[in-house]
Amino acid sequence: MFRLSISIIALMFVTSCQNKEKADLILVNGNIYTLDDSMHVAESMVIRDGKVLAVGNSTDILNQFDAKEVVDLDRKSVYPGFIDAHCHFFGLGEGLIRWAELRNTTSMSDVLKRLKQFTTQNPQEWILGRGWDQNDWVKKDFPDCNSLDKAFPETPVALVRIDGHAMLVNSAAMRKAGITADTQVEGGEILLKNNKPTGILIDNAMQLVKDIIPKFPLSLVPMALEAAEKKCFSYGLTMVADAGLDAVIVENIDSLQLNGLLKIRMDAWLNPTQENLDKYITKDVYQTEKLRIGAIKLYADGALGSRGALLKKPYSDAAKTTGLEVDKLDKLIHWAKIAYDNGYQINVHAIGDSGVENVIIAYATFLKSGNDRRWRIEHAQIVDSSEMKLFGKYSIIPSVQPTHATSDMYWAEHRLGNNRIKNSYAYAELLVQNNWMPLGTDFPIEEVNPILTFYAAVVRKDLKNFPSNGFQTENALTREQALRGMTIWASKASFMEKINGSLEKGKVADFVILSGDLMTVKEKDIPRIKVLATFIDGQKVYPSESSR
Repeated sequence: MFRLSISIIALMFVTSCQNKEKADLILVNGNIYTLDDSMHVAESMVIRDGKVLAVGNSTDILNQFDAKEVVDLDRKSVYPGFIDAHCHFFGLGEGLIRWAELRNTTSMSDVLKRLKQFTTQNPQEWILGRGWDQNDWVKKDFPDCNSLDKAFPETPVALVRIDGHAMLVNSAAMRKAGITADTQVEGGEILLKNNKPTGILIDNAMQLVKDIIPKFPLSLVPMALEAAEKKCFSYGLTMVADAGLDAVIVENIDSLQLNGLLKIRMDAWLNPTQENLDKYITKDVYQTEKLRIGAIKLYADGALGSRGALLKKPYSDAAKTTGLEVDKLDKLIHWAKIAYDNGYQINVHAIGDSGVENVIIAYATFLKSGNDRRWRIEHAQIVDSSEMKLFGKYSIIPSVQPTHATSDMYWAEHRLGNNRIKNSYAYAELLVQNNWMPLGTDFPIEEVNPILTFYAAVVRKDLKNFPSNGFQTENALTREQALRGMTIWASKASFMEKINGSLEKGKVADFVILSGDLMTVKEKDIPRIKVLATFIDGQKVYPSESSR
């Protein structure tokens, strides 16, 4: 498709190859966005031993280098491999194997239909599903367990909401977990109706059920990781940051990478457990060209969609609640000290303005201005205007997921009211605090596709072209900012910018070839752009030979 025949090269360039520098691969006749400091766009790139050897114009490159393979890009656009700065890579893989897909369901009846189809094809001890969102249904109240009990009276069912911060379970699951109307959980809530559990568990209350769901078989972990990798490659992702893992999964990732069975690069964040502390955190940061283990993940609060985001004032559509403090301030400070003493990052999920405030307080206990710790606040969806400048003061990195804004915009103002919504999803304002900001998706909560991240960040619309004028477009990012956010800035957020994130001499040859140019195509055509090929270390990983 892209190959330039050797005979054509011979006709075009008659210079002897004897004195040319040898390479493995040369790309010519393209628009290669290097993402260097000057945003240089080159025609040609040379790759040797998995690294970028040179970039420049096609004539000069072909006169200077000789390669085993030369690819004619036919003016196609090339970008550094996309990087998802916040996702759940293993969660995606596990879901592909044993979870029913419930995204884009329109009602509880639709959920039941999908579950019945799934269980027919995948009989299991528990029925597991993920992705429902009552905000997309006609009836927008939380569902209850009644219809699940009728359909599955004996088999336990656990269905995680799209944001991962609420779960609908049936009575069989509640019996196994010992959940009653009197059960109390710190940092969580069990919703009741007529003094009976409805089946809705929010934030830490979900753990009661999670603890008794059969563990994902260790024998299937490699299969799950490889399934997630395959999906990521198809969307041009060459590196991901997995936001919260246990040691056994990290060990599998490292082993598969070292044996060449897992090629995607990874920033593996550790859950705050004693095992992770003993095995990794006290042993210094671990980093190879494929893997970094050097961050701890915590949760200051829950999610806005399930009213678990911790707000300073009550919800506009639920005056009796301000959300949930999932990890209390003293726990945040405790783990921040551990991170500080051991040279680790700490990356804390905080969506509500009170949750963000708690994280800033914890970070400010240890950080001085002008530091390069790159401690992060994940999501930072609702930020008090008086605290925005503290991101810059303490060099706190906001890590955001633009498709959250275009998913939430239909109902977010109902949750927050006219005033708070103005300080929400404020990506442009957050960006200027440190002049760089990583972007991600939080998949599988959102779609894996980073081109949708770019579209949401720049255009501030969803795929339905809603709203017609864009959502709070004063906080849209420019195309260059969005592209940097999912390449070099995402790499920098994981301390890997010397390895990848841009196509510069000496860096790994991770790149993606697209069907259109993200920087020039009309806004409406951005979501139509497809990945034609994905390369890691100069080797094509998508499409694979078997997928042709």
